[in-house]
Amino acid sequence: MNDFRKRATAIWKEFAADFSKLATIIRKDLLAEFRTRELLFSMLLFALLVVVVFSFTFEPGTRAARESAPQILWVAFTFAGVLGLHRAFSREVENGCIYGLILAPVDRGILFLGKMTGNVIFILIVEIFTLPLFAVLFNVPLFNVLDRLLIILLLATLGFAAVGTLFSAIAINTRTRETMLPILLLPVELPVILTAVNATAAVLNGRDWAAISGALKILAVFDVIFVMVCYITFEYVLEE
Repeated sequence: MNDFRKRATAIWKEFAADFSKLATIIRKDLLAEFRTRELLFSMLLFALLVVVVFSFTFEPGTRAARESAPQILWVAFTFAGVLGLHRAFSREVENGCIYGLILAPVDRGILFLGKMTGNVIFILIVEIFTLPLFAVLFNVPLFNVLDRLLIILLLATLGFAAVGTLFSAIAINTRTRETMLPILLLPVELPVILTAVNATAAVLNGRDWAAISGALKILAVFDVIFVMVCYITFEYVLEE
């Protein structure tokens, strides 16, 4: 019994230490961004512009506008997300902080989870602020489907940010880092984006939880796979 208690105590202390380090990394990214809000404003402006520009190509309230609304919404989210993911490590390189992160006594997996969580938060903020304008321009009854739509956004954004954080670390070491990230990211993220588009279309058409349960399970499976694979491989990417 004493051995079990000692082992449980050691595991708990290790978990608490890792969680503290994770919270510190997330807090650093959030404070750095909220001081300037440069990245958030850029992402939000880009997403809003995409929604506004595409809304002008359809007559309000028409069938074509309703059918195209989910695709337009996720085009805005995807490219605004790529813009944010590009800054995930470029800011660290510009400020010389990347060497401090590499030399810090922190497990590389914890570092990955911290950067990924920060990216998820930034992308979700942009998505939430984009939704009201999208609802107005495309005449979508957002309030009636908000619960289902938020779950789709959370699951899709988690998978998107996991792979995006890993590929951002890869692309930052290349000369064509601005174009390399979307080239690497979008083919891998295509299943997540397509599943999210189909689930969003079903929700906007008034379908219930049962109709989107299959899509939610697919997104959840993608999230688990992407997070685990990226968590394991991030150490080798960062060392390179």
